[in-house]
Amino acid sequence: MGHRVNAVMDSAIEQQKIVGAELLVFQHGMQIIRRAAGHFDREANVPMMENAIYRLASVTKPIIAATALAMVDKDLLKLDDAVRDYLPYFTPQSPDGSEPVITIHHLLTHTSGLGYDYSADPQISGGLGPTENDFEENFSRVAKLPLNFTPGTAWLYSVAIDVLGAALAKIHGGSLDDAVRAHVTGPLGMTDTGFFVSNMFRLAKPYADDTPPRPMAEPELANSEDGGSVLFSPARIFSKTAFQSGGAGMAGSATDLALFFETLRKGGEGIVSKALVERGFTNQLGTVAGPDAGQSFGYFGAIIDDPTKADQPGGLGAANWGGVYGHSWLVDHANELTIVSMTNTALEGCTGVYPKDLIRAVYDDLI
Repeated sequence: MGHRVNAVMDSAIEQQKIVGAELLVFQHGMQIIRRAAGHFDREANVPMMENAIYRLASVTKPIIAATALAMVDKDLLKLDDAVRDYLPYFTPQSPDGSEPVITIHHLLTHTSGLGYDYSADPQISGGLGPTENDFEENFSRVAKLPLNFTPGTAWLYSVAIDVLGAALAKIHGGSLDDAVRAHVTGPLGMTDTGFFVSNMFRLAKPYADDTPPRPMAEPELANSEDGGSVLFSPARIFSKTAFQSGGAGMAGSATDLALFFETLRKGGEGIVSKALVERGFTNQLGTVAGPDAGQSFGYFGAIIDDPTKADQPGGLGAANWGGVYGHSWLVDHANELTIVSMTNTALEGCTGVYPKDLIRAVYDDLI
């Protein structure tokens, strides 16, 4: 088991596309592949260790989504609640100047009208870069800028889960980390995952795409394949003042994440009701176009509605997404399969050819 997987991992490292990588695969509830390869710290010649801790970027989002759904189960909030009921300062306007109702459902599905481009106000943080803003300072600034569209009419990847995190913290009473720990990571025993680093000796050194990849600076402006750029702050995970980013701010391990996604794949026992988990793994956009051809969106990530059009590894109904620090994940209910791919190399480990090739290799090895 793992011949093609090993070839993909080894090739990416030999071609200096990826510095270090870790892969964890479960099928039918059993761990069938676990491998670490490359370097944890290339400059110190430290090999990649099993169960390193990574800055999660958007792998944070499904954990926050699960926290919200767990709180829905406990009648602490409802999916159709207006966000302004919890965050009175968050009242952005639609493009026509009207003030729409943005709901928790809109935030979970990225149909709120929010985006990631807030260059009109450089003080706004999208969750990855350096900031001293708390929730209210950051998102009251966002609220002063017009939405990209009327909520519910389109899909756009956005800071919505960061806004959701602010609402969850307010409802819970305390920090967002407190809420996540109370409803998800605590019950599951995910002791390495949160808005903290549980063990500095296991924190993977981050790298940015280059030839070869370069160690990230603080901050690091990395170029993306669409011609844009992504601003990282590797030190943000240690900040005592920056708002805890529900969209990008957590750190965690592959072991914890595999446990989390496997729990969801099996129905959410111990954290979220089966009915809400099933809803989260199905199209929640209706007729609104999803993130790409052949894909819709649920509450946790993209849903493959047409594998041919999507050109994505994974079968019909599989859910997948990633984290721009260099990660990807996939949950395939039809094949009882969970894949967690972690790397220390941005952006290749998330949006490059590596994650697609790796997931295809997993399927090839299984078949």
